[in-house]
Amino acid sequence: MTAADCVIYFHAQDTRIAALASPYPLWITPAMTPPPSSVASALPRLHGLTVGDSTDASRVARLLPAGARDLLVNVHRAFASERRGLLEARLRRQDAWDSGELPERPADAPVEATGDWRVAALPEDLMRRRVEITGPANDPKMVINMLSRGADGQMSDAAMLDFEDSMKPTWENVLAGFENLTLAVRGELTVERPGKTYRINPDDMPLLMVRVRGLHMEEANILVDGAPIAAGLFDLVLAAYHTAKELVAQGKTPKIYVPKCEHFKEARWWNRLFDHVEAEMGLPIGTIRTTFLIETLPAALQVEEILYELRSRAAGLNVGRWDKIFSDIKVLAKHPDRVLADRGTIGMDRPWMGAYARRLIHVCHRHGAFAMGGMAAFTPGSDAATRDAQTRKVVEDKRLEAAMGHDGCWVSHPYFIGPALSAFESDHQLEVLPVSPADVELLPRSTGPRTLGGLRKNAAVTIAYLKGWSEGKGCVAWDGLMEDLATLEISRAQTWQWLRHRVRLDDGATVTPSLVRRVLDQELLSIAKKVRDQMPEQPEQPVRDQIRRFALARRRAEALFLERNFRPFLTTGR
Repeated sequence: MTAADCVIYFHAQDTRIAALASPYPLWITPAMTPPPSSVASALPRLHGLTVGDSTDASRVARLLPAGARDLLVNVHRAFASERRGLLEARLRRQDAWDSGELPERPADAPVEATGDWRVAALPEDLMRRRVEITGPANDPKMVINMLSRGADGQMSDAAMLDFEDSMKPTWENVLAGFENLTLAVRGELTVERPGKTYRINPDDMPLLMVRVRGLHMEEANILVDGAPIAAGLFDLVLAAYHTAKELVAQGKTPKIYVPKCEHFKEARWWNRLFDHVEAEMGLPIGTIRTTFLIETLPAALQVEEILYELRSRAAGLNVGRWDKIFSDIKVLAKHPDRVLADRGTIGMDRPWMGAYARRLIHVCHRHGAFAMGGMAAFTPGSDAATRDAQTRKVVEDKRLEAAMGHDGCWVSHPYFIGPALSAFESDHQLEVLPVSPADVELLPRSTGPRTLGGLRKNAAVTIAYLKGWSEGKGCVAWDGLMEDLATLEISRAQTWQWLRHRVRLDDGATVTPSLVRRVLDQELLSIAKKVRDQMPEQPEQPVRDQIRRFALARRRAEALFLERNFRPFLTTGR
């Protein structure tokens, strides 16, 4: 089978607005396989809301009682039209950038945003966020591990249950995620395994946070008046409905992370959405506190304006390195003078990345909010020497973030909580106020190596991630790192950009479709050898099955890399 024998369809809908084919999170499948069944429900229409026909009715009844359904319908009807306008505005801005314009601070930004104001006073349980651990919400054992002390006795200050980049948004995963969230808040989450029971200790666990899906995503399994509901809206409503009052009763603050914000008007939409949900639930405005990820180039130029829109509920803002690099490439994809170097060489020490972090820290601290640093994405190596090297790297990176003025950071594995904590000596650094860089300093620069090794890395990690995605996984441990959707996005974006501009690599080779295909073939052979080396005692058939799955992922990777038109997100179509 070749890529030509495949069709692409998606599971959680998004829109490129009118002319946009129906976009869903990436899935490439043999053409003889029928697309997902219609979302016309086998269950009855409930208060104007229809549930997809593949759902478990008893589970849906538990997670979508009448009150939750009414709230979803109410909020969708109030906010869907404005959301569509915000997505259309994204497309218009990208068209302008594709025509040669550079992103800049909007002319209609509120002048009050640069004045003297403070976010609402932070609650006590949000005054220490030195290390936050993140992971997919659908895996109950992983959730328990995030909410527990590690083997070394260390525990993060906060744990973020993720419905976004680290979780493939199948309906099964989404429902499982909300079950885990609800049980965790109640202190009842338990997992039975042969010979062992895993459970959380409600008296000794970190702050619990939730990351919802971004503005561009839609949940195709929930229709309101025949239209798919916005996935982030769905996530927020269910998280608030099932946990907000429970957390308040426990003396805790409901906390939500919001990703992929690109404009202060999007932040305004989200803030109004939070206000509306709180009002409908009888909660005081500002009960739910938020941290927005500033992980796009347009948002980096509007940090102060975004925080201003959220001032009644902002707990902080977060630096998202990988998604930010992806956005740098995407926004300036057609600018030949802005083609980036190997993604692995782009750290926070690059001038525009450091400027981005300093801008965020300055704005947050000036206005009384936390400035969270980036992710340590390591998974523990298989030998002591590798783990020691990883630990040194984590400590080095986190000390750099602490020295810049960040109040905390992220890790993806409990093993690295202790090393990350060692870099942050105080509960926060709100008193640190670095000089804010000029806007021009935030624009990416076309400097650094472009190598065949970088192209190989993009190919290998794309194959590995797509193989995991086909198995229902949203994050994949690969070469000592926990790779999520952001890694796939940046790998395909960089390869696409290098192809478009026929980049000459440092060894003299030009990036062409034939070179990309050859590299994909070579990386597949390398992966196949690794599979055989890792399964020496296995029968031949399971080994072949694994290699076959990687081979299919290689075909999918080629289809992505060689697309004629660049899609804004793999979870959308354009």
